[in-house]
Amino acid sequence: MLKFTEDHEWLKIDGDVATVGITEHAAEQLGDLVFVELPEVGAKLDKGGEASTVESVKAASDVYCPLAGEIIEVNQAIADDPSLVNSDPAGAGWFFKIRLDDAGSASTLMDEAAYKAMIG
Repeated sequence: MLKFTEDHEWLKIDGDVATVGITEHAAEQLGDLVFVELPEVGAKLDKGGEASTVESVKAASDVYCPLAGEIIEVNQAIADDPSLVNSDPAGAGWFFKIRLDDAGSASTLMDEAAYKAMIG
């Protein structure tokens, strides 16, 4: 199941685990990324809490935790090579995986059609 937030994060949800990244729209708005700071594995984050920071040639921006849970994995590849987020934001450019406190809470997020309508 694919869901989106108003802060331009995407979530690919499989059971109670969500893989989280930023949308192609967000990556385009930011421009070429030069730095990505990832959360710590084991960190407990609340919905809307700051999870990551990205810096581009244009600006620094926060990536928020879309739903409450515990970080179980981070994508070290994007810390080593931030351009992966620009080249493949919905694939190799994922940020982290989170075990959701309540997988049902994903129903409050937008589907792809609603997200496209918001950015359209």
